[in-house]
Amino acid sequence: MSKNSTDLTHSPHAVVPLRRSTRSREPGAAMFRGVRLRLTLWYCSVLAVVLVLFGAALYVGVEQVLFRSTQDYLTGHALERSRQWQYAPVAPCASSIFNSPIFRHGGDDERPVDPDPNLMVACFDQNGTLIGSVSGGQTSAAFLSNSLAIKAWQTKQPVNDIVDDSGSVGHIYRCAQIITIRGSQQIVLQVGTSVEVQEDTLHILLILLLIMGTLALIAAGLGGLFLAHRALEPTRQAFTQQQRFIADASHELRTPLTLLHADADVLLRGRKRLDEEDVVLLEDIVSEVNHMAMLTNRMLTLARLDAGDIEQHREHEVVYLDQVTRAVVQRVKAFAEQKEITLKIESQDAPCVIGDSSLLEETVLILIDNAIKYNHQGGSVSILTAVRDNDALVEVHDTGVGIASKHIPHLGERFYRVDKARSREAGGTGLGLSIAHGIATAHGGTLMLISVPEEGTTATLSLPQARSSSTPKPAPIETPDAV
Repeated sequence: MSKNSTDLTHSPHAVVPLRRSTRSREPGAAMFRGVRLRLTLWYCSVLAVVLVLFGAALYVGVEQVLFRSTQDYLTGHALERSRQWQYAPVAPCASSIFNSPIFRHGGDDERPVDPDPNLMVACFDQNGTLIGSVSGGQTSAAFLSNSLAIKAWQTKQPVNDIVDDSGSVGHIYRCAQIITIRGSQQIVLQVGTSVEVQEDTLHILLILLLIMGTLALIAAGLGGLFLAHRALEPTRQAFTQQQRFIADASHELRTPLTLLHADADVLLRGRKRLDEEDVVLLEDIVSEVNHMAMLTNRMLTLARLDAGDIEQHREHEVVYLDQVTRAVVQRVKAFAEQKEITLKIESQDAPCVIGDSSLLEETVLILIDNAIKYNHQGGSVSILTAVRDNDALVEVHDTGVGIASKHIPHLGERFYRVDKARSREAGGTGLGLSIAHGIATAHGGTLMLISVPEEGTTATLSLPQARSSSTPKPAPIETPDAV
């Protein structure tokens, strides 16, 4: 099998409207649409990361600002109570705590201060048992949980958290720290207040960030598509001109190559009158002209594939793959005999497709030709046509040199050859599999390759089956199953 083979899979084409824009018919239109889309996706992805980082930083910053003041407020109350209770004559958190001078201003002002109606106070002993609690408003069960007090005893440091009361109070910010009363007794003083307003503010901020970020990404996507289109326009024009030049040059080269080949053949008819050296030179000229003609034809075919001409203007007729295969075998029979290669044909279920018979014959010819070129002398090539899973298959298996796995990802690239010297000697151009893949894709099919070095290669052409019971099958071409 060919050194210029690869695992070439492609999903079937989607249904395309009959009326297509001029831009969609330009060479490389599909490729540039893909590049433009990828550029836009990359741009949007980078912008999304930036927006996420910016939004996260803004959210954390606003959260710190909102809760910092609450924390300072609660810490100040805790310190004031700790100072006043250090030598308090009454037990802390007793039922008369609001009547004790714990809310007084410093200095000589002894007037009591009205307690904060949202402030909650609780005291816990070393075992986490609630000693007592007071609240200017509604008492919260979530606030009275001893989890924060136990954490304060364990860390010996002031701690804080936010709990959800799931009631009218809502979210509560709690601070707990160890204080000393009566000179030696230690308890945990826990103070808290509702932060529902701050939580609502953060919730609104989060919604705004999500909405603005989404709108920014949509705008960036639309703008990215426009900018990518403008940026790729010069490249697209250069690519279009290049494809047209290749197509025109390949077409113009065909005529002089044909004339050159004909002139050399005329001279070779009189080889008896020519010197031996001249005969060798003329044979070399014929060989090189044949090689150049094949390369020119394949470059022209690739240019048409890139331009979409073949896909749009190909014939749509019933094609029996077994008949195509046998016709190709007839064409390569002499070449196979020259290399002592045995060709074996097997047909199952008479697979048929809707397509262009000449293009499909060219594809099968490429596969069989490669299988012969890169086979061992005295080897064999097996060609199977069958129907599997509603797909019509042409499977070409050879006993040739195979392909190393490291080359598989690169095969199918134009002009890529595993062994350039061997490929050139065999007459390979490095374009065969590219053309075969393009034709298979134009017919909504796939081309796959499995290869084992020194054991052989199997190439499978898979096309949508189109066999109908009402479709008459043409008379078979008389070709032996083994050549």
